[in-house]
Amino acid sequence: MSNSIHSSSSSSSSRAASRERPAQHQEFNHLRLQRTETRETLQELGVSPTPPNPDVNYPELGRQENPVFPEEYTLETVTGLVPVRTLEQIRSRASVAPSRLGRRLSYVSEADLEKQAEKEEEFVTFTIADPENPHNWSKIYRWYITMVASLLVVCIAYGSSIVTGGLGLIEDKYDVSLEVAILTCSIMVCGFAVGPLLWSPLSEIIGRRPVYIISLALYTIFNIPCALSPNIGGLLACRFLCGVFSSSGLSLAGGTIADIWNLEERGMAIAYFAAAPYCGPVIGPIVCGWINVGSGRLDLFFWTNMAFCGVIMIMVGLIPETYAPVILKRRAARLRKETGDPNIITEQEKVKLTLKEIIRTSLIRPITMILTEPVLDLMCMYIVLIYAMLYAFFFAYPVIFGELYHYNDGQIGLMFIPILIGAGFALVATPSLEHQFKRICISRAPTPEDRLIGAMWGAPFVPIALFILGATAYKHIIWVGPASAGIAFGFGMVLCYYSVNNYIIDSYQKYAASALAAKVFLRSGGGAAFPLFTTQMYHTLGLHWASWLLAFIGVAMVFIPFSFYFFGARVRAKLNKD
Repeated sequence: MSNSIHSSSSSSSSRAASRERPAQHQEFNHLRLQRTETRETLQELGVSPTPPNPDVNYPELGRQENPVFPEEYTLETVTGLVPVRTLEQIRSRASVAPSRLGRRLSYVSEADLEKQAEKEEEFVTFTIADPENPHNWSKIYRWYITMVASLLVVCIAYGSSIVTGGLGLIEDKYDVSLEVAILTCSIMVCGFAVGPLLWSPLSEIIGRRPVYIISLALYTIFNIPCALSPNIGGLLACRFLCGVFSSSGLSLAGGTIADIWNLEERGMAIAYFAAAPYCGPVIGPIVCGWINVGSGRLDLFFWTNMAFCGVIMIMVGLIPETYAPVILKRRAARLRKETGDPNIITEQEKVKLTLKEIIRTSLIRPITMILTEPVLDLMCMYIVLIYAMLYAFFFAYPVIFGELYHYNDGQIGLMFIPILIGAGFALVATPSLEHQFKRICISRAPTPEDRLIGAMWGAPFVPIALFILGATAYKHIIWVGPASAGIAFGFGMVLCYYSVNNYIIDSYQKYAASALAAKVFLRSGGGAAFPLFTTQMYHTLGLHWASWLLAFIGVAMVFIPFSFYFFGARVRAKLNKD
């Protein structure tokens, strides 16, 4: 009897001592206790009954109509695992008052977990201060990545315009007309329109880093046949492929920047990045114009471009993966392998991707948005016209400064420097716009129309630049007159692009990736078309009226950001379908 009592007493004291130990360290009767997130801990982290709008980088592939956990890729939790059942409890009803023990993580036995394993799914998140979370990387390193992404876009845009520094070389080498020589520029820009339809969905599946490495390696390689092509057909085909492969940078670089900056800091990084797509094409004729003057070798255009993109490819390839959905998808796969639990997943993995779904999301949706979203079409056309006018400058300047002032290709290239100066002024102005937007966010809920303030600043400078260009196109007027038009154009161009790009993202937040793909598709089409008739337009209308015609188009464009700023909310409410 006494032994029995002693045994019972000993067992009771043992259990009491066991309760006093930290739960995560105790092991009793082979039951290992594990912790999990509760409704209360998730609510303390900011998970509310109403799901927020998905982040701009939330994957479109595999996205459910109403994701239960849109915060998955931005939220950090203590355990890094969030039970789906707990999320559904929060999302399905208003949360009840937390219990006294609700402010701590709950601990359940391994045996209980095994009973629930067949039906209990858990979403993977970043853990607190997770070193794999790009938002936790040092600010210096994130600015380095921002600069590399911007330099990548400069490199790609530079490659599109290098041939404008030596169109005469192409005419002589391949015995073709000026129109066909110009096509070597336009055909690569056409590739910019096609490529993003492939690279954007692929990056959501395998990540940004592999897409960068694969596509940029192919871009680098295809500069070789461009340099050695024996005929114009081979050159045109390879230039188109260069556009397709290099377009990964145009479609993903902005996303890379959004990957590493939170919403409050992202605007400033994007503001500096906005100049890259427009500064890159300007550098092309500057560099290759002097290569033409110094050597007269067309192949050197492509060898130097190959070296440039090869260096950029290495720099980009050394950057770790930044896309949170892919980082967490890889972590989920690793945890499934380590634990043997098949229910550790990301929300994106709950939907099994099919080829039909991939095609619908990456190809059909952007085209459908172009056909059914008038607001998107109007803002995209605004971007198209500005981008097209930039490429028009590449072929207007040779007419103005080549035929009027008799400058060589190197000197003509120098006339593009004012456009870079104007873009620099725009970069100085964008921080002020960002601070103004932050003040709006503090005082009230911001609207997409608040993003158009920069476009309202910049829009008048585009027609002003073209009026100056036409009015000063006289031989007896010093070259400073027409060249200085580039300062006004560069300033207005960057501010308009930066503002309208943000407006599109905020207006179509649910399908921002498809909206931006539609924008790139239309923008590249305009950039490819304008060079094909710019030279003829200047020869037919004359140096003055050709510029003034573009200026009058620019005047009409000025009304677009102002109209949308005041009436955009009502227009979007009436016309937007997404």
